[in-house]
Parts: sequence; structure tokens; C-alpha cells
Amino acid sequence: MLTILGFAMIATFLVLIMMKKMSPIAALVLIPALFCVFVGKGAHLGDYVIDGVSSLAPTAAMLMFAIVYFGVMIDVGLFDPIVRAILRFCKADPMRIVVGTALLAAIVSLDGDGSTTFMITVSAMYPLYKRLKMSLVVMTGVAAMANGVMNTLPWGGPTARAATALKVDATDIFVPMIPALAVGLLAVVVLAYVLGLRERRRLGTLTLDEALVREAESETVLVGAGSGAKSGAKSGAESGSGTGPGAGTGAASGSDGSDGDAARGAGSDDDFQGLDPNRATLRPKLYWFNALLTVALLTAMIMELLPIPVLFLLGAALALTVNFPHIPDQKARIAAHADNVLNVSGMVFAAAVFTGVLTGTGMVDHMANWLVDTIPDGMGPHMGLVTGLLSLPLTYFMSNDGFYFGVLPVLAEAGQAHGVSTLEIARASIVGQPLHMSSPLVPAVYVLVGMAKVEFGDHTKFVVKWAVLTCLVILAAGILFGII
Repeated sequence: MLTILGFAMIATFLVLIMMKKMSPIAALVLIPALFCVFVGKGAHLGDYVIDGVSSLAPTAAMLMFAIVYFGVMIDVGLFDPIVRAILRFCKADPMRIVVGTALLAAIVSLDGDGSTTFMITVSAMYPLYKRLKMSLVVMTGVAAMANGVMNTLPWGGPTARAATALKVDATDIFVPMIPALAVGLLAVVVLAYVLGLRERRRLGTLTLDEALVREAESETVLVGAGSGAKSGAKSGAESGSGTGPGAGTGAASGSDGSDGDAARGAGSDDDFQGLDPNRATLRPKLYWFNALLTVALLTAMIMELLPIPVLFLLGAALALTVNFPHIPDQKARIAAHADNVLNVSGMVFAAAVFTGVLTGTGMVDHMANWLVDTIPDGMGPHMGLVTGLLSLPLTYFMSNDGFYFGVLPVLAEAGQAHGVSTLEIARASIVGQPLHMSSPLVPAVYVLVGMAKVEFGDHTKFVVKWAVLTCLVILAAGILFGII
């Protein structure tokens, strides 16, 4: 019964948010509360919620101060050179911008923290997507998949959990998987290229003169795999077609893939910077201080010198004090980022209700045991493949801790009984990470969609199919190379 209710609760949540019948925060709170009553454990709801909040409180604190820190770094101009460098590569071409998103997310993911990756990636790329009227879910989807592949780094979390749960060396898991993961990252870049071409066909390759025209604020969301898109304008100044200057065949350089150099006129790469180059918060004289502070912060995080929430708390306080020594200016910077802080931290605490009920009622354990029990005996010698396939839904519907510490040991034991090594099972278990990074149980994904101003349901509808494909590519490469 708990198994059925667990799957029903997850399905209800996903359907309601994808159909936009409830907001994610409301769904994360009310749906598990309702199912907790159905299970007959409504009296324990408070305990489950407190347990969930306690487990996620450090994550919420980290996100709060990380948003303030990186928000200040954006304000003072730390990432402006990155935006300009990406623009010089992209040349206002939607295809290049999407590929640049994948590459930037992959590079920044080397720090091992998804929230940091999404904050930096969105901060750099969001102005370009908005100015060119590109689909924001393309940005969130590509960034999430690139980070999911890179999340398998030994210091990223899943590999370390698998090593701990199965008592093996993380290096023995990760190093042999590098070829398969490289193929997966290549698949993300290729997918970004394809999605970028689709955006180019929809919008054309804009010239910088056209891109510099300020448009009324609008949200562009790709509906599905087809060419149609919807644009919800926030003001009545924009026409219902949502095409904007240079869209479709109206682009001066057309949609034939040209860079539009001849049509640029007086425009130059430096003219189009995404972030306002004249904003009052810029601190060019403190650029190297801020750069060194950020490098030191990320290095300390990787080396685990202090807990991550403490590092970002100290970093945010130091960044505010040095860059904005006057108290009114500090208050203004905190207020400027208050919306992001409240949205993300609120989402994390709401997710704590969902995870608390799933774990506290025993739904997660029953769901995992049911899935393991349904594996046919004849699949025993192929437990590596089975583990890889199961990692997709299981890491999506439950936390990494629940999967790696609760389910993986059972799968490894079943594999050993059929002569499949523990290391092979461990390697297969990290295959599902590109999909996991878009799970509603991952706090970092709310940073991604919140900063990108994308509905979580829209992100989910767009990314799931592509993330599953990326996971299957990694699994196939692992089997082909004899790793799994």
C-alpha cells in the first residue's frame, strides 16, 4: 500500500505542477501532507516535517548566502568579462549561445556544487537569452544536463556516496567511467547544438544593432519539441506574435547560419554586453580582490576547510563589507537580491516537507524494495545494466542519499550473487545524474529555475526527455567500452 501511495504522491505532484494547477511551493507542502493523512500517520506529520527541515536547513542557509555572495559579485562586475568573452564566441547567434551555455555550465561545474554552477551560468547567460528573446527553458535544460554529467566528479557527491555505501575507492569508480562520461558530455554539447539550430531557425541570427534595441520585458518558453513557442508579454506594448526584431525570416542576416558581420554597421562586440556596463554598483578597482576572493572561496569549498554554509556566510559578509563599506549601500544590495533568496530558500524548506513525509512514512523504502523485487532472476548476470536503468527513476524520485545508502547496497548484493562486481554496480549507479539534477527533490534546481524566471513545470516538461536520452547515451557508452 505504501508503495502505491508513494508513486501516487510523486505522480500527483508532477502532474499538478506541469499542468500549472499549483505552484511548486504549494504542491511540495500540501500534497505530501494530504498523503500523510491517507497513510494514517497524520499525527506524525509535524515530526516528519521537522526532520526534513533539519536535514535541509544547512542547504537552505548555504543557498541564501551563496545567492547574496554571487549577487554582489554580479553587481560589482566580476562576471562581465565572462559575458563579453561568451558574446565574442556567440556573435548574437542563438546556436552559439546555447552551445556556450553548455560549455560554461560544464566548466563551472568543476567546483562540484550545482547551486554555484547555476548561479554563475544563469547570471552570465540570462541577459543574452532575454535580449535575443531566446527560450529560457533551453538555457535551464542544457545547464542542468551539463551539470548532471559533471556532478559525477569524485567531489561532486554521487560518486563519493556510492564509494561510501559500497566501501570501495571513489577513484576506482570514477576514473574508468571517464570515457563514458566524456561521451555523455559530448552528447549534451551536440544536443545544445541541435537546440541552438532550432532557436536560430525560430529567431534568425540577429545583428548586434537589432539585439541592442530594448524590448518590452517578456518571457519566452519553448512548449515542446515542435517549432512553436509561446511568449507571454508583461506589458501591453508588445504585439501578440512575440516575434521581436529580426525574428524568423526578418533577421538581417537571415537564418542561413551566417554571423551577420556585414549587417552590423556601427555595432561592436563591446556594445552588447548583456549586463549594464554603466551600472552604479561596478567596482573595477576591486576586480582582482573579488576574483581572488571567489577563487579562495571555491578552493576552500573543494578542500572542505569549513562547512559550505559557513564559507558562503563569511564570503558574503566580506564581499559586502569591502565592496560597499556604507551600511545603506549594503542594505540596498541585500534588498536587491531578497526576492531570489526568499524564493529559493522557501522552495527548499517546502521540499523538506516532501522528503520528510516520503522518508518518515516509509514510502521510499517500500518503493525501492518493490523495484528491486520486480527484477527477474534471469537479469541477475546483467545487474550492471539493471542498476544503470534503475538509477534514472530512483535518483529522480528520491534523494541521492536515499538511493545510494538505501537501494544501492541491495542492488550490489544481488549483483554479487550473480558474479557482477561491486565496482561495476557502483559505476552504473552514477549514470542517472543528468536526470537527477532536474529532480524536484534537488534544491539546486530551484536556484536554476528561480534565477532564470522559468516555471518549474515548464523546465520539467522540456528537460526530462533530453536528460533521459543523455543518461542512456552514458549507459550505452559504458557497456560498449566494457566499463559496465
